Amino acid sequence: MVVPLKPLGRAKSRLAGAAEPPVRRRLALAFAEDTVAAALACPAVRDVSVVTDDPVAARALGALGALVVPDAPAAGLNAALAYGAAAVRGRRPGAPVATLNADLPALRPGELARVLAVAGEFPRAFLADAADIGTTLLSAGPGTELRPAFGGASRRRHLSSGAVEIRLGGVRSVRLDVDTGDDLRAAGELGLGPRTAGLWAVDAPAAGGACG
Repeated sequence: MVVPLKPLGRAKSRLAGAAEPPVRRRLALAFAEDTVAAALACPAVRDVSVVTDDPVAARALGALGALVVPDAPAAGLNAALAYGAAAVRGRRPGAPVATLNADLPALRPGELARVLAVAGEFPRAFLADAADIGTTLLSAGPGTELRPAFGGASRRRHLSSGAVEIRLGGVRSVRLDVDTGDDLRAAGELGLGPRTAGLWAVDAPAAGGACG
């Protein structure tokens, strides 16, 4: 599993209406920690490679058991994902690979396992986000190039590229990426991971209680 994470100082800018910059940085790291911890607890995930150049995030996520891959291309999200996938296959040639957003703080290992089981039936497959506009997960089977096209309306681009869309109920935690205060509220209703929940319990009053 490949998880990309931009430097924390540039992360979660769309949460500006819900949290001040220091809070956003802490939330971005907590989101990533809960995402990575849930992925590592998923029986269908062999390991998690985090592509990041942020030293604080690298230390925290490495301590959870993730493999940290420096963002050598430094050319944006999709270049980082392709590089991370190549690093995985450098260790295990021909292995299936999947990418997962780093901002899924309500992620459930069992739901992720269900998505990956379906994804494994196709050469390339993806899961749309809760808004049916973006993408939270993209997979490629053995010998198949990942060809990530994340960012903005990526659902349409992944469909156009020939990837199969995974249509599966009961996996909202894998679809609910958090970009805005409304997203954070929805994730809170679903059930935040422990790091995000603990942090938000402290920071929510200072951020205006955007999570309700």
